[in-house]
Amino acid sequence: MHITGISYTAVAMAAVASFIFGGIWYGLLSKQWMAAANLDEKFVKGSGSGPSPVPFIVAFVALLVMATMLAGVFLHLSRGGVAMTLRNGLFSGLMIWAGFVMSSLVVNHQFQGAKGTLTFIDGGHWLGVLLIQSAVIVLMST
Repeated sequence: MHITGISYTAVAMAAVASFIFGGIWYGLLSKQWMAAANLDEKFVKGSGSGPSPVPFIVAFVALLVMATMLAGVFLHLSRGGVAMTLRNGLFSGLMIWAGFVMSSLVVNHQFQGAKGTLTFIDGGHWLGVLLIQSAVIVLMST
């Protein structure tokens, strides 16, 4: 479905793909991430019944918002004459990551006294998210 020029199917697929990526990323780096974030398995797993679903729901909704905004940026760029090729989409995702996401993450982690490892793990995750979302949105919208 296209409303206002944005493919909401592409947005939904971008959110799902990046959510799956996050599960794989943090699954592979769980021990390093917990150590860098000063968390233990007891905290992560929650009380007896496993981890709370709330952070996962919040994460998925945030990924939907991110994918929607990214699609809006791409629509705006394309209406300004920029051809939204896969290369341009990935480059845009990379620039958004470097200019907004990673710079914010570095500042927050510095003031929180977080380990550099946490910044690299989280930053790598958000780079992957933006590149995946960029690719899905561009490929499904053209």
